[in-house]
Amino acid sequence: MFQVRIHGRGGQGVVTAAELLSVAAFREGKHAQAFPSFGSERMGAPVVAFCRIDDHEIRSREPVMQPDAIIIQDPTLFHSVDVFAGLKPDGYILVNTTRDFEALGIDEFVAGFPEGHARTVAATELAVSLVGRPIPNAALLGGFAAETGEISLDAVKSAIKERFPGTLGEKNMAAASAAYEAVTAA
Repeated sequence: MFQVRIHGRGGQGVVTAAELLSVAAFREGKHAQAFPSFGSERMGAPVVAFCRIDDHEIRSREPVMQPDAIIIQDPTLFHSVDVFAGLKPDGYILVNTTRDFEALGIDEFVAGFPEGHARTVAATELAVSLVGRPIPNAALLGGFAAETGEISLDAVKSAIKERFPGTLGEKNMAAASAAYEAVTAA
């Protein structure tokens, strides 16, 4: 089973990202589940969502405590939430930022992961330029597909198109494709 934890802030599309990831996995014939964990949070408060992907039926319902991958939609969370808690030693890290790991202060931590397992992508900037809104979730899923290979970009785009038909979906698919290309080129 491949388990993903997505960290962000209310209003960034964290819950939607987990849902889109699970739909993308379904599109590829896998079993998946997605669910959030938050209380009566307000816009901007820390939010976490989870996704599990497997070739077999998933019966587990508890939060993901030992993820195979972590997607961080807002790196300011490094100062308030232990976003790396439980991450497997060969896990994947994808951070939405224009800064490098040294500037983020986590270069020594990510150095212990296999090559290619810790990436950054300017998802918010891609979303602003291609979608017109600072919602990085679709772009991050494109980056996730490139980094992990757990799902394909086509499955991500299909999930986005289903959830956001029309122009908004097209723009989000473009953001996902741009992030995929950025991570692949890195």
